[in-house]
Formats: sequence, C-alpha cells, structure tokens
Amino acid sequence: MAWYHDRSLHPVPITPSRSTIQLQNISYDCIPSPLALADPTQTSLSIVTPPVITRDILKQAHQVGVPAVWLQPGSFDNEDLEYAKKAFNAAVGGLEQAPGQEGWYVLVNGDQALDVARGGSKNHENL
Repeated sequence: MAWYHDRSLHPVPITPSRSTIQLQNISYDCIPSPLALADPTQTSLSIVTPPVITRDILKQAHQVGVPAVWLQPGSFDNEDLEYAKKAFNAAVGGLEQAPGQEGWYVLVNGDQALDVARGGSKNHENL
C-alpha cells in the first residue's frame, strides 16, 4: 500500500476486518470487498491475499467491471491466474512474466509497470 501512496495513486484498502488503515500519518478508509468500490471501472487491484481468498476477490472484481489486476507472488494458483487472464483486460502475474523470480512484485517491478501504463516505455513484453 505504501508503494501506491508514495506515487499518489490513491490506494483504497480492501479488507473486511478493518475500517481504516493508518499509513504515514494518513488514515485510509477500508472497504470490505471489490463490490464496494466507488468507481470500479476506473480501478485496478493489487492482490496480496492467499489463493483461497483471491478467487472470490477476482470474481467480485470481474462482476463490478474492474479492468485490471496485479496478482502478487503467493496470492494465486494456476487456476486463479488463468481466470484472471480471461476475465480482465490486463492481468499481471505468473512465472512466465518474470523468469528467475517468483513473479512480478509491485515493490520491485511497479515503477516499470507504471511507466508502461502511462504510455512511457514501449518495452513491455515482460509485463
């Protein structure tokens, strides 16, 4: 979440167990699920949950029209990744996208992905 905050990307934490998250003296209101997103078609999700939870999050996100997801390493299994690739306009995750690693981490690869998303770098074959 700090990565998104530091880049002024307006993170919205999704967790049913808390009403707020404090980060660098700023309090972020949490929502309980993707179903509660204020503008889901203009929102992408970074998934950091165990695979057993990820599946429901992906289904809810697809239901409300979220266009893209970033599946952090450890948050998905093969079935989740295949679902995400079919259900969303863009889905980042998987070993084939980051050879020699466990997958794409937002903390390691996020700036490159952000540059591609903003139309900067055209070198995105590995994203």
